[in-house]
Amino acid sequence: MSKRSIRGRCFCGNIRFEVVGPEKFACFCYCESCQRAAGAPLVAWATYVRDTFVVTEGEFHWHHSSPGVKRGLCRNCGSSITYENDKRPGEIDIAVNCLDDPGAPIPRAHIWTEDKQPWLQIGDDLPVYEKNIG
Repeated sequence: MSKRSIRGRCFCGNIRFEVVGPEKFACFCYCESCQRAAGAPLVAWATYVRDTFVVTEGEFHWHHSSPGVKRGLCRNCGSSITYENDKRPGEIDIAVNCLDDPGAPIPRAHIWTEDKQPWLQIGDDLPVYEKNIG
């Protein structure tokens, strides 16, 4: 059985990428870092094997947002597309809404809810973690 290729892009289309799935994990992240990077109260991420991720058009601007963490951004439109953490070598997180089919990854948890905005309510039955899983 062959794994399917998933494509995506930044808001302006300057950066296009492809990754081989399925995702290893998907979640909603409420950490302060993600909130500030995205300008949103949470970010939905899908985790893939890093070696299956390829930029097919354009070039990332890499922002080292905290020790051991880099985020892949579009220099043109500012889209926050990827997240990589040295503590998870061999993995890359892709912002779900940058995928051409953002409905494909199935979120499995809410993480870093200790930073969640108080006016945002979680209304599903997924597991909720104050910090990260594990």
